[in-house]
Amino acid sequence: MMMAGAAMVVGACSRSSSPLKSTAAGAMPGAPAATAPSIPAAVRGDRPPRAFSTVDPGLLRKALASLDRHSARIKARDRIAIVDFSASSSDMRMHFLDVVDGKASRLLVAHGSGSDPHHTGFVERFSNAFGSNASSEGAFLTEDYYVGKHGRSQRLIGLDATNSNALDRAVVIHSAWYANEDMIRAHGKLGRSQGCFAVGENKLDDVFSFLGKGRMIFAARA
Repeated sequence: MMMAGAAMVVGACSRSSSPLKSTAAGAMPGAPAATAPSIPAAVRGDRPPRAFSTVDPGLLRKALASLDRHSARIKARDRIAIVDFSASSSDMRMHFLDVVDGKASRLLVAHGSGSDPHHTGFVERFSNAFGSNASSEGAFLTEDYYVGKHGRSQRLIGLDATNSNALDRAVVIHSAWYANEDMIRAHGKLGRSQGCFAVGENKLDDVFSFLGKGRMIFAARA
């Protein structure tokens, strides 16, 4: 499989109104309830827990400030995801932070072809424009699940001026073959989406279970 194929076959971020058969009221099985009201002081300070040391401190501060700024919309504040788009797509740059117990994990995530037109593996620019096929920066609120062109997916609501069109652009979370780990071994980078947060085909359940509905994904450069 040539990388040119991956460059051409980018993941469409299609929408569907079809609910997952296994869901109830928009919730995935095992998805945590959106109940935690606040971020512990230890995480809000200038020196975050050692478990979060894989996240750039400046980017973490930006994410927590965004969490505060959008507190009226983001009710579940116990878990967040941060995507460091200053890192290559070959890096595990999607960070999952459990700010209650200080645990952290991370995985690979693809960016949009419009953000990386030369397919270098790095984001060159962001866009909120329709038809741009680019990734957007800012805070996203996780919403309901559906089955679309890429199977099980989760809608996202953009909370900032830089990503306000996310829902209508169908910028979502879905899995894709071009976001699997073997792409790194074969090509040194992932393929590209049409602006969606595309994760490996065997990682989608982990993402859904961790974030659930009503939590924040913050995407930006460090």
